[in-house]
Amino acid sequence: MLLTSAPDHDPGESGTIACVFPSMPQEDKDPWDEDASREIPRGGAGRGFLGAVVPESSKTKSELQEDDDEEFEEVEVVPVRRQLALAIAGFAALLGLGLALGAQTSAPDYRWPYAVVLFGVQSLYLLAWIMALHPPAPGPTAAVCAVVAVAADYFAVTSTPAALFPLLLVALAGFVAAVASQLFRADYRKRATDSWRNTLLIVLGVVAYAIPVILTRQPVGTQAIVVCAAGAGVALLVARATDAVFPKPRIAPQVPRGATGVVLGAMLGTLASAALGSVLVLPFTPAKGAVIGLIAAVIASLVDLAVNFGDAGRELAGDAPTFWVARHMQGPLGAFALIAPAAYALTHWYLT
Repeated sequence: MLLTSAPDHDPGESGTIACVFPSMPQEDKDPWDEDASREIPRGGAGRGFLGAVVPESSKTKSELQEDDDEEFEEVEVVPVRRQLALAIAGFAALLGLGLALGAQTSAPDYRWPYAVVLFGVQSLYLLAWIMALHPPAPGPTAAVCAVVAVAADYFAVTSTPAALFPLLLVALAGFVAAVASQLFRADYRKRATDSWRNTLLIVLGVVAYAIPVILTRQPVGTQAIVVCAAGAGVALLVARATDAVFPKPRIAPQVPRGATGVVLGAMLGTLASAALGSVLVLPFTPAKGAVIGLIAAVIASLVDLAVNFGDAGRELAGDAPTFWVARHMQGPLGAFALIAPAAYALTHWYLT
């Protein structure tokens, strides 16, 4: 706007503005030149391009916060089934008792019955872990692992001297054969390169159950497997039984286990092994029995927990559910499979 004074302005009067006249448009000026572009009104908050008004969101801050919270799904707390926990506790106790009594009653030149019992345990391990891990070509993989179990038991009974090296060769050959059986079909071949760790875990677990036969043929080996089986069995029994009564504090919402049972099981497993160490012959002492029992109880508890976490992870990932019997046997079977090589190592590096 152009501000001008009145035409009849008297010099003696005040110099205030008398009137305001609108400025005339300049026809020879480009409306889109630099100067005109600066005159485009700049909008504040809520104005968009060329001053267009942008409507603000009608949602309040609390409503926006609720929308953000809805994006995160609430974690479901898995309930603890008491009867199932007691059943798993009984299975773990029977498994540990069978391994201990079988080793104790195994006599020289009479170890085949113990090997037959262990082959039954190997079959259960093979069934549970193949159904849980779902390796490629489960049928051929199970067949190869069954042959590996028979070969491992045979060499454990007949090899001279009784050593771990033949079992390592059997495990290596079985792993190669199991992976080779997964490469014949194209759909299995794609998964074989990613699941070779699961295949190795299955083969090693099957071979590990032949180690107690070797320990019964070595000095102090029988006592070592008895003490380890007792410590692990009591730890799993107490942990699972405590979960049926007092599953608190929860280790994770998705895992139906309590920390009280795990700690109490490790303590009582150590105590049971120390009591056995006090009645066994030298080199066993209560202190050595306690150390061996503590190691066995901790290994068994951690393997059992790892299996529970793995099962919960597969359920969250949407994988196909495992047959319930195999899923619940997997923890104790995996625990005692790792106890066997631990007992072998303790026999040679701690007791002798």
